[in-house]
Amino acid sequence: MSTQALSPPAPPATGHPLRKLGLAVILAVEIMDLLDATIVGVASPSIRADFGGSSTQIQWITAAYTLAFSVLMITGARLGDIVGRRRMFLVGLGGFTVCSALCAAAGSAGTLIGGRAAQGLFAAMMVPQGLGILRQMFPPKEQGAAFGAFGPVMGLAAVAGPVLGGFLTDADLFGSGWRSVFLINVPIGVVAFAVALRILPEGRSPHAPRLDLPGSALVSLGVLMLVYPLVQGRDLGWPLWTYLSMAGAVPVLGVFAWYQRRLVARGGSPLVEPGLFRHRGFSAALVVGVAFFAAVSGLMLVLTLHLQVGLGYSALHAGASMIPWSAGTVVGAVLSGAVLGPKYGRRTIQAGFALSAVAVAALALTVHLAGHGATTWQLLPALLLNGFAMGLVMAPFFDIALADVEERETGSASGVLNAVQQLGGSVGVAVLGTAFFSYAADGGTVPATQWTALMAAAAFVAALAAAFLLPRHAREGTAGH
Repeated sequence: MSTQALSPPAPPATGHPLRKLGLAVILAVEIMDLLDATIVGVASPSIRADFGGSSTQIQWITAAYTLAFSVLMITGARLGDIVGRRRMFLVGLGGFTVCSALCAAAGSAGTLIGGRAAQGLFAAMMVPQGLGILRQMFPPKEQGAAFGAFGPVMGLAAVAGPVLGGFLTDADLFGSGWRSVFLINVPIGVVAFAVALRILPEGRSPHAPRLDLPGSALVSLGVLMLVYPLVQGRDLGWPLWTYLSMAGAVPVLGVFAWYQRRLVARGGSPLVEPGLFRHRGFSAALVVGVAFFAAVSGLMLVLTLHLQVGLGYSALHAGASMIPWSAGTVVGAVLSGAVLGPKYGRRTIQAGFALSAVAVAALALTVHLAGHGATTWQLLPALLLNGFAMGLVMAPFFDIALADVEERETGSASGVLNAVQQLGGSVGVAVLGTAFFSYAADGGTVPATQWTALMAAAAFVAALAAAFLLPRHAREGTAGH
């Protein structure tokens, strides 16, 4: 569920001779990133059994990755323009692979959290380079088909994490247990690195900007001030500093916005192009993205915890129970990308959000009625509907969000959308995870899951409301003509 920086030199008319292999490498990296953002949730009970620790540490094992990724994504995209996309891609991929091995070897929860943050850092270096590299490798007439492969692949990978995580944890390959959810990245990363080193072209922006270090520091500080107290606050009893930190994030991000405008006025290179926020569609997409990705990420964590902790499912059983969600996502993404998106544009997204709210409410009702005896078959209809609704939203979302953005702003816009996606995920894990553990402590996991699912439904309603601000798609209504 990521977009990448777009500022390539024009590709040759015939394209790179190994462009399809290059596409496979970029998609493999996308899959690794998306799996790592979701695969850990189903392994969390096993990790906690090994290391002990608080519920907050379990949340941080998931949140550390997405937080580091969101904080550094925009900087990573800019570094690709400065030092070269191929170089940054290789540095990010190599570091990501090494950190995956270190996570697998972790001897404590603190070490694992540190390794996850390092994974997020290197992911922020490699992911933003992908689409720009592909535009160098594919001729214009083939780019639509190449980029069209991202929607279904990313949609499947985003929800396949719990399935794969459950299988690997229960399979206990070579006695590795939960550690195999990180070890799986190592062979994939090594092969992808070897192929990328051989075939990917070098490329950077023809007018390479300078890195805006003060801007990077300000936006990183603002995000940390918002998310850290959300994750840590419940265990600490919500002291005054947690509220002050969250409130203080607003003026810090305001100072960042002011500094970016001032830098542009002086002829400097901002981290984020201030002109982006004059585009109604882009600004609306940021609001939509935070609500949508917060609901999806938080609900995934809560649901996988409920299946294991509340219902007593094994990791494999819990992962297999998420297959209907994965299948629904693929069907929805393919239908939306090939038919509904081009024909109906933003109305497809609006329908997807409305259906998501209904689907999550249906999931909450199912959990309430089935109680502690809920079976996979009872959950299947609601999970399938949730996945289908998610697929409807994903395929056209980024295309519509970037519809009004000028070419010179596209790289910055893509980085910001990625950062918002990851920030939304971090906030969702923090808010819904905190609510889940709070409700679970008071009244068991069934009401905890029910109430947190209803909170996710409210987030989808908020996203639906914001989606009406999205602009009409440029190609809306042209399908079949």
